[in-house]
Amino acid sequence: MASYAHQSGSQKGNWVYVDSAQDEVVFYIYQRAKAGNLVITQDMGLAGLLVKKGVYVLSPRGTFVTDEHMDTILYNRYVSAKLRRQGTFTKGPKTFSKRDRQCFLSSLEKILSNYKGIL
Repeated sequence: MASYAHQSGSQKGNWVYVDSAQDEVVFYIYQRAKAGNLVITQDMGLAGLLVKKGVYVLSPRGTFVTDEHMDTILYNRYVSAKLRRQGTFTKGPKTFSKRDRQCFLSSLEKILSNYKGIL
C-alpha cells in the first residue's frame, strides 16, 4: 500500500494506491480492518484505533500492541512530538537488529499458530 506520490513501476504483487493527503493510508486501513485481522504497523496512532476494533496489532519489532498499553504509548508519542516542536531533538528508534527480526518472526508465528489452533 502506498500513496500515488510513491508509485513505482518496480513494485511486485498487488498494490493499493491512495491519495497523498495526510493519514489517507491510515484511514484506508482503519476502514477495512475487522476484528480478528492482523495488522503490522509502527504507526501507534493507527494501532490505537485498531486495537479498539479487536484487530491484532504487531509492531515490526515483534511487540504485540494491546489496549492496556495504548495510553502510555500515545502519551509518550505526544510528549516526543511536543518536544520536537519546541526544538528539542529526541532520539529516533534504535537500528533494526537481527534480534528484532527474530522477535518479529517468533511473534508472527505465535499469532498465526494460535489462529490455526496449533498452540
